[in-house]
This record gives sequence, C-alpha cells and structure tokens, in this order.
Amino acid sequence: MRTIALMLASAISTGAASAAPSGYLDGRPAGYVTVIDGRTLWFPGSAQKVRLAGIDSCELLQWAFDPKRHGNSLILKPVPCGPLSKAWLKRLIGGSRVVCRISSYSTDGALAGRCTAGGRDLAVDMLRVGWARVKGPSRASSEYLRWQRYAMSARYGMWATYVIDPDEWRAKAVERTLARKPIADFNLLSERAHEISPPFLDARRRPPRSDR
Repeated sequence: MRTIALMLASAISTGAASAAPSGYLDGRPAGYVTVIDGRTLWFPGSAQKVRLAGIDSCELLQWAFDPKRHGNSLILKPVPCGPLSKAWLKRLIGGSRVVCRISSYSTDGALAGRCTAGGRDLAVDMLRVGWARVKGPSRASSEYLRWQRYAMSARYGMWATYVIDPDEWRAKAVERTLARKPIADFNLLSERAHEISPPFLDARRRPPRSDR
C-alpha cells in the first residue's frame, strides 16, 4: 500500500509540474525576452508584456539634443534617445534569462514589476547608465534615487542631453511614425512644461516650423 501511495503522489506532482505554464518561474514571468523599448520587455513564452516598475525612458520615436553647438546651425545636434535607451537595455540583458516579480499593472494594461537578469535589477542598471529616470511610487526608493543622482552628476545617457519628459512627450507628440523628424521634438522642447534637463536659452527660441 505504501508503494502505491508513493506512486500516486509522484503522478500527482508530475501532473502538476506539467500543467504549469511555460515562461514562468514560481508564478513569475521568466525566460528569454525581446526588448521593446528602454523600459518594456516581451516574454514570448508566456505572451506577456512587462514594464520595469519605478522608471521611465524615452519613447522609441523620441529625440533628445546635444547641448554643444555644431557650426552655425540653429538646431542642436539630435540624439536618438529612444533607440539608445532600447539598445542599452538589450546590452544589459545580453543573453541572460529575465525573471520579473510583478507588482502592478501599467496604465495601458501591461504588467509592471521588478525584473532581474543575472541577479541584477534592470531598473537600477538603466538608472545607473543614465538611460532611464525614476518615476511613480519608487521615487521613495533611496536606491533608485541614488543611482539617478549618480548618473545625473556624471552626465551619463539622457542626462548629457536636453530632453523633454517622456510623459510630456506622450501627451503632446502628434507625429508618431518613423518619419518623425528631430525638429518636431525641438519644438516640443522649446515649449516644455516640465524641466528635467538643465535650463538653456537656445531651446526657448521658436523655430520657423511648427511640426509636432
């Protein structure tokens, strides 16, 4: 009877294991990912989109600007803030598996949580290299704020540029195709409501075009 009981227990545990959905580890999204942008991951194994909680980054189509003047141009040299943020997140993950501990949902319905690759917090690493900024309730996180201050003081990533707050960009940007030109973000920057970069006079000059 004891042998039969052990066999039944083994069968039940095996069945439970096989019933567990792929792409999860202890109920958390886990596995290899596709990087969508500087704060968003796609888990193909579980068909889930996960945002890095507590941080924000430039949208893929968003431009920032080098504060150094190049020649006599009235427009500052554009910096592809969105693609660079995405590239850095891909670099930080490399070929590692990612595990996320979900804490909430983002406003568009995507999951949001703390994600690690190789045991490292991806949000912390993005803040450390300057391609993300602290956002939301995690403003209370001393670690996140400490790494943001570190990157800002070193002028890493987006902190070496003049850039509009990503939330403000999402609210105001009209043209959201690959055809979007840097002048559109220069115009938005010149009328920004919130300052996240050091103030500078040239960005306040109204350009002759009004693309958005």
